[in-house]
Amino acid sequence: MKNIVLIGMPGCGKSTIGVLLAKAMGFRFIDTDITIQNRTGMLLQQIIDQKGLDWFCIEEERAIMSVEESGGCVIATGGSAVYSRSAMMYLKEHGYVYYLALPVEQVEKRLHNIKTRGIAMRPGDSIEDVFRRRRALYEEYADITVDCAGKSIEEIVEEIVGEHSLIAGK
Repeated sequence: MKNIVLIGMPGCGKSTIGVLLAKAMGFRFIDTDITIQNRTGMLLQQIIDQKGLDWFCIEEERAIMSVEESGGCVIATGGSAVYSRSAMMYLKEHGYVYYLALPVEQVEKRLHNIKTRGIAMRPGDSIEDVFRRRRALYEEYADITVDCAGKSIEEIVEEIVGEHSLIAGK
């Protein structure tokens, strides 16, 4: 049984959807942002502020590469996971990657705390800049794109459960 991997912009619902999806499917839930925090003893924003963006990306890759290969997990990645090709190839090898797509305007409305949330962005970048840079990577790595615009959390979970049943041959 392969893992379900959720990718997408900060604020698109990866962690929230991931928890509910894991419950619905009887899978374990892993949030790689929490894995990073547990491994380092620091909040994401502290890592970025004190160690820098490059160090953060290295820690993110290490956290992803430490995810169990056994399957039966829903994995919510950090929004910047797609910057590491090796991490994404590892996730794709052991799971199906779902891109939770949300228009940048809706992402901006959901993100009220970009200075403290721990978003991997360069100084001076806007959410729109980050979105433009990441969107092609999300689309490249996705096995399935889930359009989340205008849908409830429950509708998105139901859609992924249905898709996963089809592609996993259940």
